[in-house]
Amino acid sequence: MIPQALSKAQERKAVEYVEDSFMDITSAFKKRLEPSMTKLPTLTAYLDAMQKLLAFILQIPPIDPSTHLRTTFLLRITGDVMTSVPGYPPQMKELYTLLDFLDDLDQAWSAVLKNQVWDPAAAEGIDLIVPVDEIKPGDLPIRSSPVSQTERTRLRSLLVAGTAGLEEWMTGLNTSGEDYQTALQRAGLLQGFDDLFSVTLSEMGTYDGSVNDLAGMEGKC
Repeated sequence: MIPQALSKAQERKAVEYVEDSFMDITSAFKKRLEPSMTKLPTLTAYLDAMQKLLAFILQIPPIDPSTHLRTTFLLRITGDVMTSVPGYPPQMKELYTLLDFLDDLDQAWSAVLKNQVWDPAAAEGIDLIVPVDEIKPGDLPIRSSPVSQTERTRLRSLLVAGTAGLEEWMTGLNTSGEDYQTALQRAGLLQGFDDLFSVTLSEMGTYDGSVNDLAGMEGKC
């Protein structure tokens, strides 16, 4: 079956859902210091909420004009996470959940940068293939526009500033006087945090600015 862009009605519902979700998360985050008043009193609870939102965003197909919507929402969730995580007290036991989420975000961006469809079962992007025999005469060309240079620049800025902020935040870990990097090493977390967003940053180094035209061919975008 040939993938389809969201209809206007579907796009409207997607925007409403994402906006409402961000509003709920932001409201709960602001009340995080009052556990009885918020649904997100801990970093783990916050990340669980963001994980559900991320899963929804990744369902948006990379088919124009829906392609840009997925990128826009993913930039927003990335910026929110990078600025909100340091708002919680750093705890070693929650760093495992944080690293898992950031790894998922790294894979998500890799898929978006490659204009791939998201496979939730494998938690990774898969190439979008359009069989020639499923293209009917008169069908509009199926196009998947790449992430723009402006969006890539913004993404790189979010990742660089965000990882620097996380590094500073982790210096506040309660490590009984031990250097926090040594503590991360003992917990098996240091390499993971050292390699944050390595897949995404590597992929951005291959940008060629092209637009993938998928119609009339069987192949990969």
